[in-house]
Amino acid sequence: MSAQPNIRHLREELLSDNWYTLKKYTFELQRRDGSWQAQSREAYDRGNGAVILLYNRIKGAVVLTRQFRLPVYINGHNGLLIEAAAGLLDDASPEARIIAEAEEETGFKVAAIEKVFEAYMSPGSVTEKLYFFIAEYSDADRSGQGGGLADEGEDIQVLEWPFEKALAAVRNGEIQDAKTIMLIQHLALQAVFNK
Repeated sequence: MSAQPNIRHLREELLSDNWYTLKKYTFELQRRDGSWQAQSREAYDRGNGAVILLYNRIKGAVVLTRQFRLPVYINGHNGLLIEAAAGLLDDASPEARIIAEAEEETGFKVAAIEKVFEAYMSPGSVTEKLYFFIAEYSDADRSGQGGGLADEGEDIQVLEWPFEKALAAVRNGEIQDAKTIMLIQHLALQAVFNK
């Protein structure tokens, strides 16, 4: 079997388009032994997104956000997740969208952003691909209070934490958001604060 999977008879059925789209797909997938197997899966399509972690080498700090997330609340968490600033692309480029999102959510206007990688966060059921960025910020980059857009239901608390506190929060479970964990670990692996 080649690296490209063989799929045939792909059919889709729209289950919901209330917020984004949820579709049921039926298809046949050729297994490695050459046989064909019928499968059925649901996929949620909310579009692609971008995430950014702002850091300040001089202060040894990062900027995070805290906001209520209903899905994690339903799953037994108190619902207030600590995250890096993020948002859906909404037909913008990842770079343009994340610069705007960082300012909306954190109040910092950054221009020199660095793309570090791309990742699918929940590929078994969600189509979304995230574009991951980091950017250095200074106090002079503050353009407002942040907090998100009230008309989009956002009520975001901006946190400026020492990097060591953020790293400890990953280890002790205070930070449980995957995209944020990935970016904090990226900064640690790159020894950004040791340069």
